[in-house]
Amino acid sequence: MHALEIDRVTVRFRDGEGWTNALTDVSLDLAPGEFLAVTGPSGSGKSTLLAVAGMLLTPTEGTVRLAGRDVTEADAKTRTDLRRGGIGFVFQQPHLLASLTALEQLLMVARLDGDRSKEAEQHARDLLAQIGLGPVLHKRPSQLSGGQQQRVGIARALMGDPKLLLVDEPTSALDHERGVAIIDLLRTLTEERGLGTLVVTHDLGTLGPNDEVVRLVDGKLAMPEAAH
Repeated sequence: MHALEIDRVTVRFRDGEGWTNALTDVSLDLAPGEFLAVTGPSGSGKSTLLAVAGMLLTPTEGTVRLAGRDVTEADAKTRTDLRRGGIGFVFQQPHLLASLTALEQLLMVARLDGDRSKEAEQHARDLLAQIGLGPVLHKRPSQLSGGQQQRVGIARALMGDPKLLLVDEPTSALDHERGVAIIDLLRTLTEERGLGTLVVTHDLGTLGPNDEVVRLVDGKLAMPEAAH
């Protein structure tokens, strides 16, 4: 069963007196353990694709399935519940709260769901340890490097044990070395946790030679290409 299936999706917006397609007849799927990077110029539809995959935007045409379930026309509550339990989001900026430690950033996710258990705290500690932040779990964002802050954001996205990870330009604020390290981490987590991971990026230089890459141009999906 695929973590994500996008089948012949078109997204159309009103543009003055006419219409503009942000996506046109786009199809892709992600299996558990699959890492897929999407690249393309600004305005090519990458952000729209992530919004459709994350059920933040309903396509004009086509079908979206999560773990085999058709969610294209799901109501607002169902979308919220599915995002909370099945999707992890990693943003261009980690948007950490300045007053909270790395551990508290993760615990906040659990507490928003009403979970204040010791098991939730142990889960957060384990996630931070898995991504190499065990020694700094009690530090606040101002005490962390940019790469460490992004890792906290990744760990936070995994608190709900999602099956689908949607990642928006995770290396844009990092130097090349730290960017490569973040992509390596995402790839490793994808394999170890059986995630379907969709990464939008301009930075092909951080990808590995065996990574699967597709390109969006004017809202249309080009043939897969290899990272260089």
